Amino acid sequence: MDLITKLRYKGYLATPPLWKDNDVSQYNQVILSDNSEIIDNSDKFKNKRLGKLVEEFVNHQIKQESAYTWICNNLQIQEGKQTVGEIDALYYFKDLPIHIEIVYKFYLYDTLKTYKSPLAYWIGPNRKDSLLYKLDKLHNKQLPLLHHKSTKAYLDNYNLKAKTIAQKLCFKAQLFLPHNNLSIDIKPLNPGCIIGYHITFNKIEVLKNYEFYFPEKLDWLVIPHLNVNWISYNLAIELIKNKINDRRSPLVWIKNNKDNLYKYFITFW
Repeated sequence: MDLITKLRYKGYLATPPLWKDNDVSQYNQVILSDNSEIIDNSDKFKNKRLGKLVEEFVNHQIKQESAYTWICNNLQIQEGKQTVGEIDALYYFKDLPIHIEIVYKFYLYDTLKTYKSPLAYWIGPNRKDSLLYKLDKLHNKQLPLLHHKSTKAYLDNYNLKAKTIAQKLCFKAQLFLPHNNLSIDIKPLNPGCIIGYHITFNKIEVLKNYEFYFPEKLDWLVIPHLNVNWISYNLAIELIKNKINDRRSPLVWIKNNKDNLYKYFITFW
């Protein structure tokens, strides 16, 4: 197994569920073993989209556990020539059939607006995504797909009935707080998901004594380590400017002179 796939998988495994109880969703999170290992078959993990790669990782985990029996994944539901949606995965836990929807997100705590709901503060790095938007999509579109009239024929192929299938989530996320601010109460979310910080580009000078590394999108999963090609603050600024001008907020690793490592989003906002 190539090293980079192992690092991505380890980063995925180290990311806990975004919440633990039923305060966020009526659907329980699936609990999988953290001791899962990658077998020597890198062809299984070739997806170039982060979300799809995580789906492959979750499916691999489920297939490794003795209490689970695999049914299918990426089951596309069509109505005539139109695709209604896709069921991420179906499997048995002992004798219970389960439908699981898989989510892996990167959310930043919004500092520009105030909200009534504590969950509303969590947004995507480019302000085009949010936790509340994703929860609404899960609850009102993705999970109800199991009970859509067009899904019945697909379930019949596996001798399954929608009313007997339990529904669960595998919703993991990396959370980023405002620069050097650990005092924010993120309940009801899992504080174990806090992985780094974010800072606006206009204040980036506070990081001038750090070295920088720009991981590619799939490597956003990876836990920062020293064995990469670090660049100086001055070189990093030029690369960051290009992304900021495109209204994109890059993820960087930074390293101080004591080799302490941190994950940061540099935001255009």
